[in-house]
Amino acid sequence: MAIYLPGSVEEEQIALDELTPREIVTELDKHVIGQNAAKRAVAIALRNRMRRQKLSPDLAEEIIPKNIIMIGPTGVGKTEIARRLAKLANSPFLKVEASKFTEVGYVGRDVESMIRDLVEIAIDMVREEKLEDVSDKAELNAEERLLDILLPPTPAPRPVEPQAGFVLEGTTSSGESHSRTREKLRQQLREGKLDERMVEIDVRERNFPSFEIISNQGVEEMDVNIKDMLPNIFGQRTKKRKMKVNEAFEYLIQEEEQRLIDMDQVTRISIDRVEDAGIIFLDEIDKIAGRESGHGPDVSREGVQRDILPIVEGTTVNTRYGMVRTDHILFIAAGAFHVSKPSDLIPELQGRFPIRVELQSLTMDDFIRILTEPKSSLVKQYTALLETEGVKLEFTREALEEVARFAFRVNEGTENIGARRLHTIMERVLDEISFEAPDKKGEQFKVDADYVRKMLADIVKDQDLSRYIL
Repeated sequence: MAIYLPGSVEEEQIALDELTPREIVTELDKHVIGQNAAKRAVAIALRNRMRRQKLSPDLAEEIIPKNIIMIGPTGVGKTEIARRLAKLANSPFLKVEASKFTEVGYVGRDVESMIRDLVEIAIDMVREEKLEDVSDKAELNAEERLLDILLPPTPAPRPVEPQAGFVLEGTTSSGESHSRTREKLRQQLREGKLDERMVEIDVRERNFPSFEIISNQGVEEMDVNIKDMLPNIFGQRTKKRKMKVNEAFEYLIQEEEQRLIDMDQVTRISIDRVEDAGIIFLDEIDKIAGRESGHGPDVSREGVQRDILPIVEGTTVNTRYGMVRTDHILFIAAGAFHVSKPSDLIPELQGRFPIRVELQSLTMDDFIRILTEPKSSLVKQYTALLETEGVKLEFTREALEEVARFAFRVNEGTENIGARRLHTIMERVLDEISFEAPDKKGEQFKVDADYVRKMLADIVKDQDLSRYIL
């Protein structure tokens, strides 16, 4: 079964089945600089998922995904690699911090909530895909409904029995005149000539009686979808509302889209997609590494690990859309592991993350590449933002080298926050240009090394660089 990736108009759609690990790495290179070991690991994991789909169901059931732990400081691309991989595979993707699950019932959440959240994401993904399929039909239906409001259909004339020996002919049908008028209105509607006219349409009421739900498990644990249940209890009431034609048209399109989409089918496809292609990125896994010491905040750490364990091992989670199995969801864990190390995790959890990759700290050359090479690099972003003001921005190679050198120096001297440091530096360099841009329409700014040094001069003099940490 070929799975096609959503591509832009100018890009040809790529069959996911045909992507080799090398090509997957090439795709990731367009967005993330360096970190080849991590890219290779996730590329192999994605390719193995494709290979599994081609096996017989009996054997495919036995093959579990090889989960990955990424070890490296913040800002080196751990999250971005996982996020871009999910986008490449068109998979439901959820990023969640492991520390959220500490102190459940106080400030944390139940670990099963990550599966429920992933299902919600998949539902939204599949629903959007279905909306694209029915959008044309929904627009036509909405147009017909709006024309019925603008020009109510004439009642059918009572049939007249001709007397014996007489033939009715030459009479002009009022239906033909009505049809011609309707087509004229349709043309005016499509040309936008009726947009400002007011019409009255039936709008569904959204005000339901309020309920107070008291549960020690929280609303996310409840199997009953209250929002779906209430309309069935109290009926779907409507009220008349006046609005402009263009607003009414948009409202009717949305109504028709809801009517045309089979939500039962969306739910089935979503659950299958979560079970076979879901990716969960467990960030800050190092925050829950370590054994219980019997006091302080460490008490819940091993407990959280033991709660996460069955989800990663493979279990069945009850969601409001049905039961979801987690056996074949790919888990990618990540952490800086400054204080703790992967071996501090409980052995059972370690065994469920057989692949470990270490991400390297970024060098000055990496910073220069990050500024220029990715599809949505910082330089391209700032240039595009200022173009909206009519200001043309140009960076010299020496200016980018100066920005990279300064970011690298600050990371070395204070906390190393990786590529995120570039955001701080670039904002400081472009502070004046960004502020004055609306008044400089049509002008061109060339940012060179001298300008960068001038804008950063005050920070260079200040030895306490820690106050510029994000």
